[in-house]
Amino acid sequence: MVLQEYQVLGRHLPTEAEPNPKIYRMRIFAKNEVVAKSRFWYFLRQLKKVKKANGEIVGVNVISEKRPIRPKNFGIWLRYDSRSGTHNMYKEFRELTRADAVRSMYQDMAARHRARFRSIHILRVVEVEKTADVRRPYIKQLLVPGLRFPLPHRVSKVKSTFVANRPKTF
Repeated sequence: MVLQEYQVLGRHLPTEAEPNPKIYRMRIFAKNEVVAKSRFWYFLRQLKKVKKANGEIVGVNVISEKRPIRPKNFGIWLRYDSRSGTHNMYKEFRELTRADAVRSMYQDMAARHRARFRSIHILRVVEVEKTADVRRPYIKQLLVPGLRFPLPHRVSKVKSTFVANRPKTF
């Protein structure tokens, strides 16, 4: 599932009572523009008394990452419906882009909590700038300076089929 971040702008249709209605802006993660608009109306209907029949979309923009090749830490606040109730949660991910972090969050929620896409509401996605602000130990362990990963069981290519001694793979 490839997600993109969209900025959707919408408002209530102008009426005689209110000729200039307030414009609402949302940042929505969706796989395409149609799903982004649909999610916009879903959330706007819950938050304000505006639905698709008496509203209009002013604009839809794709938000792209400023530096998509640098790994960053992201904190995601979310709310999801489980089989027993509604829960608030904060999770951290280390990814290249905000959209990748949200995709990882959906995968993680599906794996750990069996939460579906429709039952997860993303409240906020923030890039955690300072290493001191990182809360979760599974992200903190990746922020150690000079971090190196061991490469066990390295098998070197031998030119001949039969060799006098065993290969050393440690």
